[in-house]
Amino acid sequence: MKKVVIGISGGVDSAAAAIILKEQGYEVIGITLKFTDEFDEADAIEVCKKLNIEHHILDYRDVFKEKVIDRFINDYNNGLTPNPCIICNRYVKLNFLYENMINFNADYFATGHYAKVIDGKLYKSSDVNKDQTYFLANMTKEHLNKIILPLEGLTKEEVRNIANKYNLSNATKKDSTDVCFITTNFKEYMKNKINSTPGDVINVIDGKIIGKHEGLNYYTIGQRRGLNIGGTTERMYVVGKDINKNILYIATGEDNDYLVSTSCIVENINIFNEEEISNCKAKFRYRQEENNVVVKRLDNNTLEVIYGNGIKSVTPGQACVFYKDNECLGCGIIKEIFKEGEKLWYLR
Repeated sequence: MKKVVIGISGGVDSAAAAIILKEQGYEVIGITLKFTDEFDEADAIEVCKKLNIEHHILDYRDVFKEKVIDRFINDYNNGLTPNPCIICNRYVKLNFLYENMINFNADYFATGHYAKVIDGKLYKSSDVNKDQTYFLANMTKEHLNKIILPLEGLTKEEVRNIANKYNLSNATKKDSTDVCFITTNFKEYMKNKINSTPGDVINVIDGKIIGKHEGLNYYTIGQRRGLNIGGTTERMYVVGKDINKNILYIATGEDNDYLVSTSCIVENINIFNEEEISNCKAKFRYRQEENNVVVKRLDNNTLEVIYGNGIKSVTPGQACVFYKDNECLGCGIIKEIFKEGEKLWYLR
């Protein structure tokens, strides 16, 4: 009998994944990774008891703080907009499940993500609305060769029905869409973690000061809500930040060009399929359509990604994830933004 360790968070996805593995004949070991003081493991305990599988709760709070929370805060302090889930999957969640696969002499490890792996390659889920390859694109090739993703091909309704078969209370549990370690609203969390300094808001179009911001950490590129700036009936968008001068740049009007770029530099790359990367598609945010790109390798850790037709709100710190048809080719982290070969001066 093959043995598999699976991450059990207490949510319905990981519970249904464990059920599927058990019904397929695997010996299943549930691993709950405790990342924060606020995490309640009660649902995870219930799942493993009802499934009658071995269960271990492992405390990784210190490592999670160092590799995810501290990096998240540091990135915001440096004017970036990070995606902590992508960092967590690579350096914490998948990494520790892989290590525990070895520790428990298991053959594989598994998660409740919506995606599929075929012959060591990562592909989008059949349910494109739930596809999570964007968050898995930074996993290592070692992870990719040992991971099982049992939910491939299932809709969310089918997943909940599987949990209902075992009378699991999480069968109707609402999906979590927020950053797991932020239990208050984002601005409140950042106020408690970062010493923000108010500064000028400047209209990038005419260079005029039009208001004050509460601290650059609270704003993201493309944001238009919560700016609290009057004086115009036109919509205003955050288009840039100058960390050294503590300036927030905005532009008015939905059709302004200041959010548009035509290329970017991507670093810390993680490529699964080098052969397909030069001409492929990419997405620069999770809920974004894929865009045709030309990719040029600058060195072992850096790519230039060119999208000549222009894309709005490409943001330093976010992930650029590459695709060829349904295959996920890998990713990198966006470092610098350019328009027609010139670096955007208002993104510093």
